[in-house]
Amino acid sequence: MCKKQFAAVLLGILSFIGCSQEGNHKDVLWPEINKEQKPWTRWWWMGNAVDSAGIKQNLISFSKAGLGGVEIQPIYGVKGEEDRFIEHLSPEWLAMLDYTIKVADSLQMGVDMTLGTGWPYGGPQVEIEHAATRLIHVKKELKKGEILNQFIGDSTVKKLPLTLKGVYAYADDGEYKDLTQRLGHKKEKWEAKDKNYDVYFVYEAKTGQQVKRAAPGGKGFTVDHYSSKAWNDYIEPYNKALPELDGTLRSVFNDSYEVYGTDFSPRFFEEFEERRGYDLRKYLNRLFEKKDDEISNRVRSDYRETLSDLLLEEFDRPWTAWANSKGMKSRLQAHGSPGNLIDFYASADIPECETFGSMPYDIPGFRRLEENIRKGDANPVMLKFSSSAGHISGKPLISSETFTWLREHFKTALSQCKPEVEDLFLSGINHVFLHGSTYSPERAAWPGWKFYASVNFNQNNSIWEDAPELFRYMANCQSFLQQGKPDNELLLYYPIHDTWNKYLKGNLFFQFKIHSLNEWLLNTPFYQLTQDLMENGYNMDFISDRFVEQIALEGNSIVLPGEKYKALVVPQSHTMPLETLKKLTELQKQGANIIFMEAPETIPGNYDVERRNTELKSVTENIDLTSNLYEELQDANVIKEDLIDLGLKYIRRDVDGEKVYYIVNHTLETVKELPINISTEQVTIYDPLTGEVGKARIIAKNDKTVVGITILPGQSFILKTGIDTGVGPWLYTEPMGEEYKVEGKWKLSFLKGGPSLPSDIELNDLKSWTALNDETKAFSGTAVYEITFNLPDTDAEYWELDFGDVRESAKVWVNGEYAGALWSVPYQLKTSLFKKGENTLKIQVTNLPANRIKALESSGKEWKIFHEINMVNKDYQKFDATQWKDTPSGLLTPVVIQPLNVMNKNQ
Repeated sequence: MCKKQFAAVLLGILSFIGCSQEGNHKDVLWPEINKEQKPWTRWWWMGNAVDSAGIKQNLISFSKAGLGGVEIQPIYGVKGEEDRFIEHLSPEWLAMLDYTIKVADSLQMGVDMTLGTGWPYGGPQVEIEHAATRLIHVKKELKKGEILNQFIGDSTVKKLPLTLKGVYAYADDGEYKDLTQRLGHKKEKWEAKDKNYDVYFVYEAKTGQQVKRAAPGGKGFTVDHYSSKAWNDYIEPYNKALPELDGTLRSVFNDSYEVYGTDFSPRFFEEFEERRGYDLRKYLNRLFEKKDDEISNRVRSDYRETLSDLLLEEFDRPWTAWANSKGMKSRLQAHGSPGNLIDFYASADIPECETFGSMPYDIPGFRRLEENIRKGDANPVMLKFSSSAGHISGKPLISSETFTWLREHFKTALSQCKPEVEDLFLSGINHVFLHGSTYSPERAAWPGWKFYASVNFNQNNSIWEDAPELFRYMANCQSFLQQGKPDNELLLYYPIHDTWNKYLKGNLFFQFKIHSLNEWLLNTPFYQLTQDLMENGYNMDFISDRFVEQIALEGNSIVLPGEKYKALVVPQSHTMPLETLKKLTELQKQGANIIFMEAPETIPGNYDVERRNTELKSVTENIDLTSNLYEELQDANVIKEDLIDLGLKYIRRDVDGEKVYYIVNHTLETVKELPINISTEQVTIYDPLTGEVGKARIIAKNDKTVVGITILPGQSFILKTGIDTGVGPWLYTEPMGEEYKVEGKWKLSFLKGGPSLPSDIELNDLKSWTALNDETKAFSGTAVYEITFNLPDTDAEYWELDFGDVRESAKVWVNGEYAGALWSVPYQLKTSLFKKGENTLKIQVTNLPANRIKALESSGKEWKIFHEINMVNKDYQKFDATQWKDTPSGLLTPVVIQPLNVMNKNQ
């Protein structure tokens, strides 16, 4: 038993030496854990009511738990704390920020910051001219012979300006007249002499959207995201403030695109004509009337593409350039943006995705009660947009906002976090941000200050007791997932113009949101092909039209700024830019493995359609279409992993020519060996949960390797190919004889928590402590179970402890020595610490805070004391815990001990 190392684990040291619990392996160093390989957390400053003592205390707590950094997000405040509120960007606020950076640096932690308060970007510095903008109109129908005789110019509505952009008349036969000079800003008559006309008075209006959840000093209009002029104006206060700091932020953050209804910008008509090649004003009547026909949809597609171009070129890229000029990185959540997510994500130094709600898993013993969840949308295809962008553009870190609304408040267990974060890792994420942690001073009564949509990872939450185990697991995984480079050998073209060209209720402004995948992703040929490829053992990255233009060839390798690929598949796509098609066909002619499922039928947009379509058809005549996709992938030597047939999930990376596999079992079944489609002389197994390391038994089969490893439902392992002389053999065991139930008198004592510490209790049988008495029923915190018992005479050297149903996490000592932690399914551990005859077992169990908050609310005491949204439940309704059922707590099932036989004693 590696006592010193496990003691270090208890103290929250993440960069520990991985060793076998059984102790017969040589010590093997895991990759050294740095701050970016540890999880980070979003850190809400409520009302900016922070002080140096609280900042230091919070950061030390985070550091001890194993977090690598924080992202500061100032938000609304706490009632009764108004005298302590600090204005955003004030000298006092900047002093607190500077102090945060210095303390974090002393703890070897990093600091990111959102560039504003709340979300989206906006604030008091946003003058009305630079606020988010929309296009509106007033329609006047003129019959033949009628006279329009009125003045219509600039105006205001609800104190927001309306700026006249033009007056345009459209006849029944399609004739267009620009009447702006005659009727705009002055009164003059105009007669519909020989036709019926619809006359549109077109205005630039403001959406009026304010910053959501703003902190003191942060209220104001949302900024126009389609204008570099607006961006440059927005950033001025930060240009003045940041030089005042002594320290340096690692990166600035931009949250998901929640700028609503903004479909215009002052220069939009000019930008549209420059980019799309024709005057949009000639077709505005089609857009305003929401016509659903080919021409209208083509114009609408061009409109949407122009919005996408402006957001990327006028805001997202300048934002990253600004950050880099200040010595910082940029971190961007692109989802929700009105355009190609791949390009938006790739514009940042650290692309970031998001998960929201709870996903289902088949793992036996995994709990997902309907009354506690919000159905999740962590779709693996959606998640790959951010990681793909990072991979193809050469960004080493791909982050995620993680665990948002994972369960109802106070009801999230560490065990429920594990498979959710594993799916992120499997999708290419390697830099997790928790959602999140609220700054809470020591003066705040329990449960402290709390943000309305978070798990709240801090010391006020009872799960904080064993959260270092989760954080260590995440750091161990990320220490491998940040090594080398991604090893997705396949590209899949994303045909965004097929979506832009759809009617989509006639809306000009269409957001690509994670919460509405049915509108733009699900049931598309692209999505169906992605799923089919993944189910057949392939992993891939997505590519946009802009990145297709950047492809170069080395031999027949497809080279992008971030990676090389063996093949590119073009799914069935009705609409494709002519430039993209030409590039792909030219690459195919030059020997690249460009695999077309079908030929596109038309170009997008409404510019010179007939000529460009004729050219497209000429190009498509020379395309080689696939007759068998999987044969072509095999011919291109794209590796297919057969382990997928066992129900396992994987992601693969390349480290100096060797392969690293991260493999997860989310199924009902145990896997006892698995194939990897790589030929290798050695495979090293790393268990990121326990730190155990060892050389695997392998069998070579042609160009494949079969790895001997038992993976239980809920378990994950890292496999690394290549010779490592410092690694001892992996310990293989099998059950030996009968299992034994631990029986006798259990002593249950309550260590820490509240609302009060119950008296010690003696138990004959294990059951939820909520069933013992009224005091234990309300208790949330940590308790200790202790028992002395006899084991029968046996030659077993190793034993497996199975704890069954643990609520929710535990630390275990056998005969006074630390044996390990239990916080995820399956609640099992192996140890060599048992002996013949009398043994002692000590189990320190921590439950959820749900019962305590129920008791607090039932007593009539009010803790929901926050401004703005205050506190809501998972369905955004009034939060009320008084009607909750009691949450089971402690050890619920007998502890079973199974003697084990070592199968490789002589190795």
